[in-house]
Amino acid sequence: MSLLQVKEISHSYRSRNFFNWKKNESQKVLDNITFSIDEGTCFGMLGSSGAGKSTLAKVILGLEKPESGKVLFQGHNFYTADKQIRHKIRRDLQVVFQDSYSSVNPRLTAEHIIAEPLENYEKLTVAEQKRTIIHLLERVGLNETDLKKYPHQFSGGQLQRINIARAISLKPKLIVLDESVSSLDMVNKNLILDLLMELKDEFGLSYFFITHDIKAAYTISDTIGILDKGKLVEFYDTKNQFFSSEHHVVKEMRNSILAEHPRYRTIRSNH
Repeated sequence: MSLLQVKEISHSYRSRNFFNWKKNESQKVLDNITFSIDEGTCFGMLGSSGAGKSTLAKVILGLEKPESGKVLFQGHNFYTADKQIRHKIRRDLQVVFQDSYSSVNPRLTAEHIIAEPLENYEKLTVAEQKRTIIHLLERVGLNETDLKKYPHQFSGGQLQRINIARAISLKPKLIVLDESVSSLDMVNKNLILDLLMELKDEFGLSYFFITHDIKAAYTISDTIGILDKGKLVEFYDTKNQFFSSEHHVVKEMRNSILAEHPRYRTIRSNH
């Protein structure tokens, strides 16, 4: 059985028309989305801005109930499960967001940021918890001297490592990575991707990797889906299938890739 099953998910947002108060317009942001993620694998969801990626992440995380369809995590429907099952799902399903700074409380030290899930789910002594946090910091490339630092004392890449340490602290089954490397520079992006792949193998993690970055998706994903205007338009069992696809959305994505060095970039013109 798949770890995560997304079955025929559809969702819309309603917005009031200010010129006609009787009329509420409905905009479909997800349209009959179906896919699954197996244990120990990474599913990369590629899509441009406005494709519906963030809404899909909220639905999977149990933050936004879809209009129709089901999300099953370890066989349980997050939206119909009892309180005890939802508590277990929240432990096994973690998230790392795009903005590392807005994802943390600026008044908390790195130690307290990582301690939050441990305090909610584990019964550790003060000494055990501190040892665990130090180990997690070291595992993501930081060290004990960072325990008492506040978010503003870290770079974006360092703070994202703290968010990752917090996410893996409970040894979850699945981590949703919502544009988690898109705000980083090229060097930090590659370092974080390397770290994520190492942790995936070490802890047996599964990832739902949401991104608009083709290179990042290709680097980390086992399978790739293409989300366009709320629809899952293409799905690839192997990464090589993506680069041979003739789908117009995929071709546009491939054509948008810039060479890493400006010398090898060309200016495309529609004229």
